[in-house]
Amino acid sequence: MSKQAIKFYNRPAGGWGALKSVLHTIREQGVMVRGISTLLKQNQPDGFDCPGCAWPDKNHHSTFEFCENGAKAVAAEATERRIDRAFFEQYSVTELNTRDDYWLEAQGRLTEPMRYDATRDRYVAVSWDDAFELTGQHLNALASPHEALFYTSGRTSNEAAFLYQLFIREYGTNNLPDCSNMCHEPSGTAMKEQVGIGKGTVTLEDFDHAEALFIFGQNPGTNHPRMLGTLREAAKRGCRIVVFNPLRERGLERFADPQSPLDMLSGDGTKIASSYYQVRIGGDMAVAIGIAKAVIEAGVIDADFIEEHTSGFEDFLAMIDAQMWEHIEEQSGLSEAQIRDIADIYMASNATICTWGMGITQHKHSVATIQAIINLLLLKGNIGKPGAGACPVRGHSNVQGDRTMGIYEKPSVDFLNKLGKAFDFVPPQEHGHDVVGGIEAMLKGEAKVFIGMGGNFASATPDSDRTRAGLRQCDLTVHVTTKLNRSHLEHGKDALIMPCLGRTEVDNQVGGAQGVTVEDSMSMVHISAGMNTPASEHLLSEPAIVARMAAATLKNSKTPWLWMIEDYDRIRDKIAEVIDGFNDFNHRVHVPGGFYLGNSARDRKWVTATGKALFVPNPVPGDMPITALRRQHTGKQIFNLMTVRSHDQYNTTIYGLDDRYRGVFGQRRVCFINKHDLEKLGFAAGQWVDMTSVWHDGERKALRFKLVEYDIPPGCLASYYPETNNLVPLDSMADRARTPASKSVPVVLTLSSDQQEAA
Repeated sequence: MSKQAIKFYNRPAGGWGALKSVLHTIREQGVMVRGISTLLKQNQPDGFDCPGCAWPDKNHHSTFEFCENGAKAVAAEATERRIDRAFFEQYSVTELNTRDDYWLEAQGRLTEPMRYDATRDRYVAVSWDDAFELTGQHLNALASPHEALFYTSGRTSNEAAFLYQLFIREYGTNNLPDCSNMCHEPSGTAMKEQVGIGKGTVTLEDFDHAEALFIFGQNPGTNHPRMLGTLREAAKRGCRIVVFNPLRERGLERFADPQSPLDMLSGDGTKIASSYYQVRIGGDMAVAIGIAKAVIEAGVIDADFIEEHTSGFEDFLAMIDAQMWEHIEEQSGLSEAQIRDIADIYMASNATICTWGMGITQHKHSVATIQAIINLLLLKGNIGKPGAGACPVRGHSNVQGDRTMGIYEKPSVDFLNKLGKAFDFVPPQEHGHDVVGGIEAMLKGEAKVFIGMGGNFASATPDSDRTRAGLRQCDLTVHVTTKLNRSHLEHGKDALIMPCLGRTEVDNQVGGAQGVTVEDSMSMVHISAGMNTPASEHLLSEPAIVARMAAATLKNSKTPWLWMIEDYDRIRDKIAEVIDGFNDFNHRVHVPGGFYLGNSARDRKWVTATGKALFVPNPVPGDMPITALRRQHTGKQIFNLMTVRSHDQYNTTIYGLDDRYRGVFGQRRVCFINKHDLEKLGFAAGQWVDMTSVWHDGERKALRFKLVEYDIPPGCLASYYPETNNLVPLDSMADRARTPASKSVPVVLTLSSDQQEAA
């Protein structure tokens, strides 16, 4: 573990620092030989798909197709450390709950199913048969299927996700909250309405032909580092890369490719962003509207494309004309001159890609922001031609695939009809709970069983103190997982931990070793087959766990659950029968690199209400939540807080305590703040502060965070999640998409009473 320090990082992202970090992680997990051999199979045609991010693979014959954070995920899964029944004899659940998330993750792989024993406050071993029978008993005892919630993490394979949603719908509910509800739900909502499909319209090859890349609210260096290789290639051939981000992120400034001898020897790397604009938190919508205004004023639009392929343009023009530059400047944090400079880059480009991440999707006005970005693309016909399009960059490796497989609380009638026909049952039609609705249902006592297919629901969700209270009210909580996390400790009256195989491990079934499939951010579907011996002989695969849970619950089901998991080709045959685009699935997925699902908008086929792409005239928000709160509380200095990942984590999984690129070492409880705000408050870097949210239903507190002076716009703060997720109010969410507004949390800072150990 690094010594606690705050020190500026002036080297490029990647490079020797990344290699050193990978070797340290592999050594720390005790898997030097196996870890390295495993990494050589990562993202290879005959290997396994990275369990980390969903960035696509470019070279399917390259020796190295992994990044630093992907390597950390693999090393953590391949670790020699184990959690067995002796571990739970040593620690009570109460004691485990006092440990931090990093310590919990570091204890290693779970080895056998466990059940909570309330009399001893400990988890004790249970047989798989008894675990499934107990789950079925609880589910069948409910007054209604709608009293159960079935959560899905984005790491779940297509095969497991398909079986899972089938089980849940045969059980009788559409209560399928999933991690998409917390990340890219606004992307799907916005794009489906505008261009007829909620997925990105580009392929990786388009990045080779783009003349400009506009990157909104994204930090590839930490969240999907393999994207930096793509950006490096684009920058080196002269593509203009324009970045919009409140924070100065090292990976968007300069990158040294560990596979480039020149980069490694020089130590300088490649400049990524040709222009870097530090917008105010939540100001991206105003930026996109300002660019559109400048473009329209200059008359540099694709009139033929607009006439043939779009509707709503006249209303959009009227909205743009009504926007005042003063308001655009105020909301964006950029000047009119800066925005006109950006518009010049856009107008000069014949092919532009816009990418975005959760810095865009986790705001109240996120759907409108994405639609403003799509409007901008439509102005110059930048959808459906080489080197151009919309690219929402997903998080977990199969979060997009899970939604494709039917993990959705609001399924279409067409999908339900096909599912019912394929399995001879009548699926429920009533829409189910999303994540926020599920938490509310638990708190009201309306949801009594929670089953989580992966993930860390107790930590990943907003208003996490209330989420944990909801989980504790359940009659039963069940978690399918590889490692111990906070959700297993914030349990129901009855609780089960079901340990599963990891992505890197051999999955042997009756029909032999099996592979599973995943879908990346650009709609490529790949096969993934593990190579390592399972961490324990007692582990089951996710498809096997789902099938056995279903068989134990649905005693009269016509679905041959156990037969289907003997050979996953049987599952894929049923997927091909139900899901569009998966015809001849078993043949196509074995082609090296997999296959492309296709995209209607990319083909300029607009599956919308008008049969054309739609301009949506959303004006610059007149009153952001933070603005209204500042007006209501004139005596307080209210900041806008964005929750972010550190470099040593993936979602809520903490791999270490360093955030190398931001210069934070050996610690996580930090708050990044502008130096002028420090002076205004009369505070100093290194002091400890408490953060208190400002919201209509009361205060939420996160205690003792170290102030770190950082290059961030005035009035804005950043701090790591999950430590600050309890500050995000449950009803602070995206309009229409209900995604938690975790990137715009109104807070005030006060000095902590204990200033000891402040640096």
